[in-house]
Amino acid sequence: MNVWESFKTAWQSILTNKMRSGLTMLGIVIGVGAVVLLVALGQGFQTNLTTTFNDMGASALYVSTVSSKDVTVIRPLTIDDAEALQDKTLAPSISVVSPTRQTRSTAQYGNNSAAVTVMGITPSISQIRNYQLEQGRFITDQDVSGRASVAVLGYQTAQDLFGSESPLGKSLRVAGVRLQVVGTLQKMGGFGGDSYVLLPLTTMQSKLTGGREVQQIAVKAASPDLVDTVIAEISSILRTRHYISPGAPDDFQITDMREMLSSMEATLAAFSIFMGSVGAISLVVGGIGIMNIMLVSVTERTREIGIRKAIGARRRDILLQFLIEAGVISLTGGMIGLLLSLIGSRLMGNIAIGTETITPEISGTIIIIALTVAIGTGLISGTYPALRAARLDPIESLRHE
Repeated sequence: MNVWESFKTAWQSILTNKMRSGLTMLGIVIGVGAVVLLVALGQGFQTNLTTTFNDMGASALYVSTVSSKDVTVIRPLTIDDAEALQDKTLAPSISVVSPTRQTRSTAQYGNNSAAVTVMGITPSISQIRNYQLEQGRFITDQDVSGRASVAVLGYQTAQDLFGSESPLGKSLRVAGVRLQVVGTLQKMGGFGGDSYVLLPLTTMQSKLTGGREVQQIAVKAASPDLVDTVIAEISSILRTRHYISPGAPDDFQITDMREMLSSMEATLAAFSIFMGSVGAISLVVGGIGIMNIMLVSVTERTREIGIRKAIGARRRDILLQFLIEAGVISLTGGMIGLLLSLIGSRLMGNIAIGTETITPEISGTIIIIALTVAIGTGLISGTYPALRAARLDPIESLRHE
C-alpha cells in the first residue's frame, strides 16, 4: 500500500465515523484555535505597547514628585526646576525639557460635553511625544508667553464635542474657562487615550490651577546613549535645588521609558506563556482523544488488519496507515481550529482594553507553528495504537470476531 492509498483509507475511516471523528478532533480544534488567538492577541498588544512607548518618547525621561512615606519633606516640582534643567552648564547632556501640568475636568461645546484630561504644556513637548496634527496648528511659544486662551484637542475630544463639524476657530469651555480651538490631533490611543485638551502651561496656571507648580517634567537626552548621564544630571540638579541632604531619599522620581517598556514586555511574555498553556492543555486532551479513538479503531479493524497482512501487507504498511490516519485527524482539527481563530480575530476587530485598542495579529509563523504542533500531537498520540496494530499476529487477527 502506498502513501496515497493510506491517505484515501484514512479519509474513508474518518468519513465512515463522522460523529466519532468530529468529537476526536474537538480537543485539537479548541487547542489550536485558543493558542493562535491568544498569541495573536499577545502580538497585537505588544505592537500597540511598542507604538505607545514610541509615541511617549522611547528614550525619554519623566520626572515627577515622589509619593513615599519615607520622604519627610516633599518639595513640588516647579517651572524654576524645569528652567534649571535647561541650563547647559549644569546639564549639557539634556536637549529638551518640557514641564507639564494636568487635571481632570469637563469640556463643553454647545449642548455637548465630555470628560477630558486638561494638560498645560509647552511647545517643546512635541519634540518628545509623537503628537501628529490632524488640523490647524500646535501650541506656540507666543501662546505660552502671552497666556493665550487657545487649545488643541485630542482626537476623541474633537469627535465627542464637534462630531463631523470642524472645531477650528470654535470656542469651548473647560472648567468655566473659554478657549479657542486652534488645532486637533490624530488618533494616538495609548495609556491616556485621546480624550484630552492641550493648552499653554501658563494659561492653565493662571486661569485654572494657579501657582508655578508642575506635575511632571519630560526630558529628552541629546542622544540615546546619554540617557544614564542625563539621569545623573537631573538627580544632581534637583537634589541641590530641593536641599536634599547626602544620603537622604529623593523627593522626586525619574521614570525611564526603556525600563518601563522592558518590564511591560517581560510581564506580557509571562502572560502569553500562561495563556498559551491553556491552549496546550486542550492539545494534550485532544491527543489523548486521538489515542483512545485509534485504539478503538485498531480493535474494530483487527480482522481487516489480519486480511491485509495475509495478502502481503508488511508491518510498516500497517504502521504507516494508522499514523497517517492520526495525522489526518489532527491536521483536519488543526485547520478547523485555525480557521475559527481567523474568523474570531476578524469578528473581534479592534478590542478596547481600558484606553488601549488591541488588534489581533496572526502571522504566517503562528500558522505554521500551530499546524506543525497539531500534526505532531496527532502523530505522537497515534504512535502507540499504530505500533499495536502493526504487531498484531495475522492468524489471530483473522480469527477475531
